[in-house]
Amino acid sequence: MRPRRHGHQVRLMLVVAVVVGATLGVASSAGAKIVGQRVAGDLRQAVAFTFDDRDRLWVVEKQVGSIYVQKLGSRQRHRFFRIPDVYGKGGQGLLGITLHPNFPDAPWVYAFATRLVGGNVVDQLVRIKSVDGKGKRMQILLSSDAGSAHMHSGGRIMFGPDGMLYVYIGDATTAAKAQQLRSPRGKILRLTPWGGIPDDNPINGSRVFAYGFRNSFGMAFDPGSRRIWETDNGPECNDELNRIKPGRNFGWGPNGTCSGASPRNTNRDGPRPVLPERWFSPPIAPTGVAFCTGCRLGPKSEGALMFGDYVNGTLWRGRLSTNRLRVAKLDRLARPSGQILSLESGPNGRLYYSTYTGVWRLVRR
Repeated sequence: MRPRRHGHQVRLMLVVAVVVGATLGVASSAGAKIVGQRVAGDLRQAVAFTFDDRDRLWVVEKQVGSIYVQKLGSRQRHRFFRIPDVYGKGGQGLLGITLHPNFPDAPWVYAFATRLVGGNVVDQLVRIKSVDGKGKRMQILLSSDAGSAHMHSGGRIMFGPDGMLYVYIGDATTAAKAQQLRSPRGKILRLTPWGGIPDDNPINGSRVFAYGFRNSFGMAFDPGSRRIWETDNGPECNDELNRIKPGRNFGWGPNGTCSGASPRNTNRDGPRPVLPERWFSPPIAPTGVAFCTGCRLGPKSEGALMFGDYVNGTLWRGRLSTNRLRVAKLDRLARPSGQILSLESGPNGRLYYSTYTGVWRLVRR
């Protein structure tokens, strides 16, 4: 069924998936059975998570702004911090989390949240200090008006192999802002760990690393090339899989339309638009992205790019070209019974994903 305009983005943050039992069955395109083993349950809108070097899961609850910590293999978890004044309507709320690369020696936890501040709804990047296992002294590193439509906030945050902090911020349903370099909306930003502008950013004096995006839920570094791959949700057409080129424009803007030839019809604004590596019409609502490095999902999956699909509940596998610049083959690897929200590489290279109610490890049987 072809989703209505914005329908797949709205469902992505509003529909609560009901998961029954501790194991999700998956139908694999290769005939092998892949299952999701639940490692954390009884969560409310677990839209983002990460891991530390002590095999601990850090997971957020979108609506209430809580960050929980749980040791893998244990059912016990504790609340690390609750971000105050979180505004969780629609596609907004507590949407992203990452840890400083030297955590816990550098005791910083980063989060991306929509908050109600002084009567205004704003998207903020915050940094929280870990003191004896609890969060203290929240600092605001970045703040931007979130818009009144309660959608397209973004929120994917991660540290790169260069030690810099990468932040995706959606266009807040104002497409023109994706082309305005002074606005953070519709951009991938590159920051220092304390929120400053790195001297070697591709646009001098700017946090902008790449621009011209609409509404992304997935972003990951390829460990084989150190390049970023990103998923972007289109309107009624052209959901995208992009390989990010520093400083470049990815074409979303006020003239985007689903009339005409794909994918240029939604990649036509601004200078020299970069076209997506793959696109999907009708939309599939791509979500989290991760790379398989020892993920144990079969030899064909090693080194592949994986991403989730909310509309069909599919885990996709993209096998890259030898130079890792193109998707040589794209196939549907599996179909969990719950929608994939975030997708992460965890301890020992295993792949984990979150649904609205929990976090799961993907295994092949």
